[in-house]
Amino acid sequence: MGDVQGECAPRFAAVRDVFESHFAEGREVGASFAVTLDGEPVIDLWGGFADAARTRPWQRDTIVNVFSTTKAMAALAAHWLADRGLLDLDAPVARLWPEFGAAGKASLPVRWLLSHQAGLAALREPLPREALLDWRRMTAALAAEEPWWEPGTASGYHALTYGYLVGEVVQRAAGRSLGALFRDEVAQPLGADFHIGLPESEDGRVAELVPPSAAEAAAAGQREPDPASLLGKVLGNPPLTPAFANTPAWRRAEIPAANGHGNARSVARVMGALALGGSLGGVRLLGAPALERARSEQCMGQDLVLPLPMRWGLGFMLSHPGLPLGGPRAFGHGGWGGSLGIADPDARLSWAYVMNKMSPGTTGDTRAFALAQALYASL
Repeated sequence: MGDVQGECAPRFAAVRDVFESHFAEGREVGASFAVTLDGEPVIDLWGGFADAARTRPWQRDTIVNVFSTTKAMAALAAHWLADRGLLDLDAPVARLWPEFGAAGKASLPVRWLLSHQAGLAALREPLPREALLDWRRMTAALAAEEPWWEPGTASGYHALTYGYLVGEVVQRAAGRSLGALFRDEVAQPLGADFHIGLPESEDGRVAELVPPSAAEAAAAGQREPDPASLLGKVLGNPPLTPAFANTPAWRRAEIPAANGHGNARSVARVMGALALGGSLGGVRLLGAPALERARSEQCMGQDLVLPLPMRWGLGFMLSHPGLPLGGPRAFGHGGWGGSLGIADPDARLSWAYVMNKMSPGTTGDTRAFALAQALYASL
């Protein structure tokens, strides 16, 4: 099943037991789990295999596509700019991006992009899968798009469009791409091995995504969404599959909603800075007011795309009874297949889980939450 390796402080032995049990039960192919407490690593575990054939052991430096957990990093890039007076979250998007003002969007503020309230979760124009790799094509389509609901009245998860929307605003405000800003101002200063746009030199470290089998999907009650539904349009245009996400072309592109590559250690380190007020190891990402703004509730209620209620901050999922992320003020983001990165400022704790065996559906994966339950019981 692949040996579990790494470090785990003795008080958290129960967490290691849960992590090992997931491999023993056949629930994992390869995975990593990491925790920081007061900014210090207390758990850093990995195990299993980096490929579906189980020929490549998961190594300490193995990284994998974490899908929408990337959105936490994209949001952080926007808040990094806002904290330095380079981006006004209350200003109309069209002030920076004039073409965006089409189709009644002239006054739509930046903050509604971050909180999934812009009404731009899907595109009406059918686009091929390869359009995901074409930044100008995607941003032009979004600039011309008419909102699917009245912006600001509800959230509807912008599964893929989020990254192009926030990324274009960041690029216009910063004069460099979101991936470059994140690399220069967050990842490299923190020493976090996380990439939005992966260099070819790192391909050898990437774990292969393993989608659920047909039997696993059937057992979980997963069905393809109705193509005519909003969820079907969100997920199907352009269509994204795990097989496409395993290609070099996907890795090379910057898709800030979905193609971040990292491991649990790197995600936990970034979230660890947010759990400690915005700074870690002498690196200041955000000041306290900017961090409080980032995690301030923007909306709470039934999402128009996801099949569950959501509580959104400015780019971060916020903990609520229907989606407990830890303590009551915990925040972060999860990704397709099961990855999660969480900051808990009350506990001064961060935790992250990444894996290559994807769970079926968008909800119901209990692997990360079983680890978190053991973690909090050990505090």
